[in-house]
Amino acid sequence: MEKHYTDSKVKGVSTGTTILAAIFDGGVVIGSDSRASMGGEYVSSKTINKVIQVHDRIFCCMAGSLADAQAVIKSAKSHLSFHSVQMESPPLVIAAASVLKELCYKNKDELQAGFLTAGWDSKKGAQVYVVSLGGMLISQQVTIGGSGSTYIYGYVDAKYKPNMTREECLQFATNALALAMGRDNVSGGVAHLVVITGKGVEHVVVPGDKLPRFHDE
Repeated sequence: MEKHYTDSKVKGVSTGTTILAAIFDGGVVIGSDSRASMGGEYVSSKTINKVIQVHDRIFCCMAGSLADAQAVIKSAKSHLSFHSVQMESPPLVIAAASVLKELCYKNKDELQAGFLTAGWDSKKGAQVYVVSLGGMLISQQVTIGGSGSTYIYGYVDAKYKPNMTREECLQFATNALALAMGRDNVSGGVAHLVVITGKGVEHVVVPGDKLPRFHDE
């Protein structure tokens, strides 16, 4: 398809968010803040949920252009639903991440969105995948993204450890989001967290006034 640009320079979209996913012993936690900003200049929503369910035990977090991310997720949900019917079984987590990767890669010149995909399946258990801008796919034990992530790399490196308990991982994720939201002016609101295990899915929402504080705000 031929592309036409009215300007030789395509202006980037300034966005803000904090997203993370971490594997613990028996499951995975995925979470985000809830603030949406317009061009990184003013807050358009304080309560948006950036943790989206794409199948029963597969969730993804989005960062970048909200419109782009929502369009990709809508298409991915359709692909995975059809795949599940064809295979007569739930899709694997890697299948969901691969669908997102293909959509991002095929539309890399138009999209400004990245994703964290986390979930649990009977083949490999808990998994986390990163789909970056341009469609690169990476498997990781713990990962963070968005503008707020730049403030918490040290915390994540120091505090994350494999085989944490559910409670330890949930506290780790809550602390990481709280630290990022306290420093990044375009991250904030409440902390949306989802715990995914072989037994099911649990949603946890931590209001802004209940988040742990590590410094005077």
